[in-house]
Amino acid sequence: MQSTSGRLLALLGLLQSRAHWTGAELAERLGVTPRTVRNDIDRLRELDYPVEAVRGPAGHYRLGVGAKMPPLLLDDEEAVAVAVGLRAITGMAGVEETGARALAKLEAVLPHRLRRQVATVREAVQTGPENTGSNAPDPEVTPGTLLAVAAAIRDHEELRLIYRADERLQVEPYRLVSWQRRWYVVARDPRTGSWQSLRLDWIEPRTPGGRRFTPTELPGGDYPGFVLRTTAAAGWSVHARITVAAPADEVLRRINPTVGVVEAIDDATCVLVTGADSVETVAAYIGMLGLDFSVTEPAELVEALRVVSDRYARAIRAAPE
Repeated sequence: MQSTSGRLLALLGLLQSRAHWTGAELAERLGVTPRTVRNDIDRLRELDYPVEAVRGPAGHYRLGVGAKMPPLLLDDEEAVAVAVGLRAITGMAGVEETGARALAKLEAVLPHRLRRQVATVREAVQTGPENTGSNAPDPEVTPGTLLAVAAAIRDHEELRLIYRADERLQVEPYRLVSWQRRWYVVARDPRTGSWQSLRLDWIEPRTPGGRRFTPTELPGGDYPGFVLRTTAAAGWSVHARITVAAPADEVLRRINPTVGVVEAIDDATCVLVTGADSVETVAAYIGMLGLDFSVTEPAELVEALRVVSDRYARAIRAAPE
């Protein structure tokens, strides 16, 4: 049978793991009587841990907010997962350093056997490059911007911002979405009621924020899906409308739905609206269609295709007969 101190730590760990526990559930998990659970709850309160009791048919215990921070109780697998995850943080300016500090604090309090396990995984694992689909560097979002937007979402407060260095916006922020190493916020224009997805690396929040708002649900409620649908038209540094000599259904069969939007012109022609963070990446994507196409803008993309065409032509001329 567990000692009283060991049982108290186990009880505290359970209370941290989810919001509500009935006395019967805690007694079953700890292998004790409901009376022992009540006594242990009283001991935790004496130690200044704010365990709240809700009475009635749906009665339960929950860990409230108090002055004393409970010890963070992790089992072996959780501790290793957190440590490995902190070492793998990428893509956000400033987080690498703060992640390293958090990891150092965690490793300092891990038991020797867990430190050995963390070191074993760390030394055995190497990661490949995250960005293999573009020659453009990954955008970085500062933790301050991420926190400011998340706080506005939590508080239902309009977000005042400068977008892409020169556009001033005031929007209702609803959800943060992470996709393909980029952060987006799904937002609503309170004046027009229109919805949009905004890239966080293009946002400069302004303070103070705007007024409080009453939330309005996104039609369909699928925030990640909305980001995927709208990014092709507004979420890239480079956008292009490409006329493809093929029916729309044929193009749709050859692309991932997140790559772009296909608009039918007639039974044999369509337009692909797509984009990327560099013209070279767009040029490579178009070639992968395996279909004839024409492009008139942007001029940078036309030039990139001309360079690629000349390069391929030279490669063919240099090939032996």
